[in-house]
Amino acid sequence: MKNALYYGDNLAVLRESISDDTVDMVYLDPPFNSNASYNVLFKAPSGEQSQAQIEAFEDTWHWNESAERAFDEVVTGPHSDASIMLKAMRSALGENDMMAYLAMMAVRLIELHRVLKPTGSLYLHCDPTASHYLKVLLDAIFDPRNFRNEITWKRQSAHSDARYKFSDIADVILFYAKSKEALFNPQYTEHDPSYVERFYRFDDHDGRGRYRLGDMASPNPRPNMMYQWKGFAWPQKGWRYQRETMQKLHDEGRIWYPKKPDGDYDTTKRPALKRYFDEREGSIVTSVWDDITSLHSSNAERLGYPTQKPVALLERIVSASSNEGSLVLDPFCGCGTTVHAAQKLNRRRIGIDVTHLAVALVERRLKEAFPGIVYDVHGVPKDISGARDLSERDKHQFQMWITGTIGAQPYKGGKKGMDRGIDGYLHFRDGDKNPQFAIVSVKGGENINSAMVRDLKGTMNREKAALGLFLTLNKPTREMEREAASAGLYETGGMKVPKLQILTAVQVLDGQRPKVPFGFTEGFKKAAREETSQKRLL
Repeated sequence: MKNALYYGDNLAVLRESISDDTVDMVYLDPPFNSNASYNVLFKAPSGEQSQAQIEAFEDTWHWNESAERAFDEVVTGPHSDASIMLKAMRSALGENDMMAYLAMMAVRLIELHRVLKPTGSLYLHCDPTASHYLKVLLDAIFDPRNFRNEITWKRQSAHSDARYKFSDIADVILFYAKSKEALFNPQYTEHDPSYVERFYRFDDHDGRGRYRLGDMASPNPRPNMMYQWKGFAWPQKGWRYQRETMQKLHDEGRIWYPKKPDGDYDTTKRPALKRYFDEREGSIVTSVWDDITSLHSSNAERLGYPTQKPVALLERIVSASSNEGSLVLDPFCGCGTTVHAAQKLNRRRIGIDVTHLAVALVERRLKEAFPGIVYDVHGVPKDISGARDLSERDKHQFQMWITGTIGAQPYKGGKKGMDRGIDGYLHFRDGDKNPQFAIVSVKGGENINSAMVRDLKGTMNREKAALGLFLTLNKPTREMEREAASAGLYETGGMKVPKLQILTAVQVLDGQRPKVPFGFTEGFKKAAREETSQKRLL
């Protein structure tokens, strides 16, 4: 399969576009809304609440018709173990937000198992509040024998939630293989400096660096390894190496020989193997990861997406369970860290997200980090008919698409609700490098008029915005253009631009962008260009 980004429900995309046994590795981090309360109580339809808490997407996971349909698909489907487990969970939990989340996840995990190759693996990133339920589901779908690890990612060292409990500083990553044939590449990290100082204490100053001494005795009786070597008697159970190997090690200067003060061999002691530090792969990575911290606002890698994960985290996962040319899938791709890491490591990749804002962000991120990159985008408007179709089906998603495409930041992250006449912001700096902003207003309907432009002017004045951007599906009327022109010009640093600008969907699709002095700072920061000599996968 080609590199691709998909807008849409990942369940539909998996079923319609991804064949059986085609994916080498799956990573998924099911959505948690950082702008909403993380401590969402179990809620029953009656409104009653229990003391148990879940960390979930408050405006996504509710027991409703969609959750009931997902539950029914699993229960009546061919995967009997998953059916039994999900019914047991519903019996225990009832119809609440957590059960809705588990039902929606179960039907998707079954599809992800289907698309994985026998050599493939899945990594599910989750909060400890739900990890135990998800692990039971994964056992039912993947088989308990294919469980590999419960990885603990220590993402930070302290947190402000320690008043009534121990501070939460870690996430869980559940690692499952599809079969015993699954690929795995052990990962290594740099040795701790104190470890190097303590154990690699020797240096012959021959340019080969530090080394430590290793035992050359066999751990088990080896009669054919019991021979004298350079005057040294064999150890009780024999040497670890055959004569030919010993000679090779000797010729390469890899054997340390104990010597007397006069320089002769001291045969009362035993030779040892020189293990050079520079030839070691490093410390083996265990199931506790405390060497990769979460991203903070000061990190250059940070793009502004609330749940963004470090590229280093995904590089480790992708490297461990795939090779160059492998196909990596992220069905909840968010801001695109998985596809970024996959491209950086020369893997093919598929990203899926249900919001146009995320897909637009991933597109920009890939183009900025990997200039010239080639990939397909599915489900996103490519012409005016596609934009019109999106607007008719979902005005909110049209707003997210066009706002994200011009590089603006949706108001309150795109959350639905009262917008006070503001659909987004576009930030920039004036000639004196002072921060300024433009207010974005989006109209995706058929009927637009000059009163809407006047409303934007009023909002600009109220919010003290330097500029206003009116984004519309349809071509503006002459009266609207005159109303926009009457707002005048914004002047700074010797540059002048219209204070209120109108852009149509056709113009945005053609690549036109707002006229802003000295360029603009996108709501999501620009991704750093990746310096890599690896060939691009088309």
